[in-house]
Amino acid sequence: MPSVYDLKPRFQSLLRPLTNSLSRAGISANDVTLFALALSLLSGGAILYSRSFRILLILPLVLFVRMALNAIDGMLAREHNQKTPLGAILNELGDVLSDAALYLPLATILPFDPVLVVLIVLLAIISEMTGVLGIQIGASRRYDGPMGKSDRAFVFGTLGLLLGLQLPIFPIVRPVLWIVLTLLLLTIFNRSRNALREIRGRIPS
Repeated sequence: MPSVYDLKPRFQSLLRPLTNSLSRAGISANDVTLFALALSLLSGGAILYSRSFRILLILPLVLFVRMALNAIDGMLAREHNQKTPLGAILNELGDVLSDAALYLPLATILPFDPVLVVLIVLLAIISEMTGVLGIQIGASRRYDGPMGKSDRAFVFGTLGLLLGLQLPIFPIVRPVLWIVLTLLLLTIFNRSRNALREIRGRIPS
């Protein structure tokens, strides 16, 4: 299904010169991963402490920077011979911890429904775990949509921008959260199904 993730190759091309410069400067993929996590934790803490609409203006910026950092650490690992078992662990854990750090504080700000926010974070973690399980059963790491990491960033970044600008979108926030929740369930199903299909496609008939 269509996903913002499909734009990743083009995004990576734009970031490749910066990635090459970071590699020459001795910056490792793990350094970038840890910086992205620290940025998310600090930003989430700022949202939690402030609990104001204005602070939500940082959300789209931080989510965009985090997506860029995630793309950069992946390119550093693949294209600059920096793949390590530790890096794989940091990358997966960093993603789910960053999601939790940035999205859970929204539960303290109206008009976000705290129950829906917590459920979304929980399903986001399960969806990423499902993607990793593809490797466990001999398939590839699954990134199927329609509500992957980049899609969640787009939705919450947009909500943060509109609320930060104090636009009258209160009535649509709850329905949008329900849509995100539903699409996360579909994402978990798609990743599970496609991993199994991938395995079956390798089994001789």
